[in-house]
Amino acid sequence: MTDNELSEAEAAERAIIQRRTLRVLMLGQVVGAGALASAIVVGAFVVQDILGQNTPWAGIATATTTTGTAVMSQVMARRMRRLGRRPGLQMGYMLAVVGGVVAAIGAQHDQLALFLVGLFVFGNGQAANLQARYAATDLAVPEERSQAMSRIVFASTFGAVFGPLLVGPAEWLSEHVLGLHRYTGPWLISSALFAAAAINIGLQLRPDPLVVAGGINPDARAERPKLATALRVISAQPRSRLALVAMMISQGAMVGVMAMTPVHLKLHGHEGVSQYVVSVHIAGMYAFSPLVGRIADRRGRLTAIQIGAAAIIASSALAALSGDVEQLLFPSLWGLGLGWNFGLIGGSSLLSESVPVEHRVAVQGSADLMMSLCGGLAGFSSGFIRRAVGFHTLSTLAMVAAGGLLVAAFAAQRREQLTGAEPLPAA
Repeated sequence: MTDNELSEAEAAERAIIQRRTLRVLMLGQVVGAGALASAIVVGAFVVQDILGQNTPWAGIATATTTTGTAVMSQVMARRMRRLGRRPGLQMGYMLAVVGGVVAAIGAQHDQLALFLVGLFVFGNGQAANLQARYAATDLAVPEERSQAMSRIVFASTFGAVFGPLLVGPAEWLSEHVLGLHRYTGPWLISSALFAAAAINIGLQLRPDPLVVAGGINPDARAERPKLATALRVISAQPRSRLALVAMMISQGAMVGVMAMTPVHLKLHGHEGVSQYVVSVHIAGMYAFSPLVGRIADRRGRLTAIQIGAAAIIASSALAALSGDVEQLLFPSLWGLGLGWNFGLIGGSSLLSESVPVEHRVAVQGSADLMMSLCGGLAGFSSGFIRRAVGFHTLSTLAMVAAGGLLVAAFAAQRREQLTGAEPLPAA
């Protein structure tokens, strides 16, 4: 049944459930984003402590987390398709708790392999946060889907901005009170925050929005996640292809530059500034989400993608020119986060409305998998690129990738103007 076929009573009931769903998801995002942000700042520092300050492997921390996010996005989507949003999100947050504890043990004992295993499992938390934005659209009317999604992304602001500010107190507590390694504390704090997020979802996300929307398939128990099938569905429409490309490039450009910014600052003697730069960056990622959602709904998804690509281009150029002037990295990383926000919301909304409803959950999980893999590859290679040719060249590569996205988005808009094509009707 489409949104237009609902009776007035059914529509009113769905609106009530939608408001409750948004409140619960927003609370979960605050806690989950705080957990991710408080730990991500020190990931590269742990690797440097184990392998040496000039190691090109510093980006492997971010890469491992995003790879875990990618793998679990697909698994989580399968679980949601069969059981609903609540079991999937709860599973993701609980596994992140386990991952955070394992990462803390690895950091404490300088065991890189154990630390990376923990980070891989820890990536479940990011997968759950990403999937929550789709849960916000399950019961939203078509003309408000981007705004519903943007409210969830916006809620991340509060946890994500203040999360990095917990790093200093967590390190002090770990070192001076618990007698542990200084970098152990942030991972333990993150595990506690993810546990709170799991409890929130488990107790309060009732009724399940995907169940109410009729988007589950209980008979999917025996099915394996089929990435190839989902990619064929995406490739069938030019708009869905562009949506996936926008999500992948936005994620890759953002992760590549962001992962090496703390390392770049540390090597120039500004380690104490890194958590504040990351806080400003995360504010750019989330704080303007309501505005981004309104622009995407009123001006169109393609316009949102174009704005995002332009912001990444400008921010990457500024990062490339920053040198050892750390002040320039504040506006640069803020703009990079804002560009990512436009790319994520514009691309995700465009994807959701461009595929048939029966494939939507599987496609969403596969798209997040591809997006996170792109981010993981960017994070992994960023350390080697910085070591070989410098932080400025790494930033320039991000600028070039965003330039390609901007051209593709303008070409798609021009093609639709010439052909008179209309967006697919939302189910």
